[in-house]
Amino acid sequence: MTTFDKREEAFEKKFALDAELKFKAEARRNRLLGLWVAEKLGLTGDAAVAYARETVAGAFAEGGDKAVVTRVAGDLSAKGITEADIRRQMTELLAQAVAQVKAGA
Repeated sequence: MTTFDKREEAFEKKFALDAELKFKAEARRNRLLGLWVAEKLGLTGDAAVAYARETVAGAFAEGGDKAVVTRVAGDLSAKGITEADIRRQMTELLAQAVAQVKAGA
């Protein structure tokens, strides 16, 4: 194997690792967002956990961040929380999620 082949293989592994980290962090962020929304809606315990699971599942089923924002914005509209507020919270939670995934939590 040449040096070029080794470098190429290393870049491919790093790309795969980065993609996996991104996937895990976004799923974790969506779960944290679901818990945040559940709290705003007054849900606790199993109901809050179920809402968080639905939020994560919705991202996969319906197509990513836009679907998540649309769903939770509909649930939070009566509380006066805007899409901008939700996106701001998503940004903050993504930083937490990345740290948690990197820490192995």
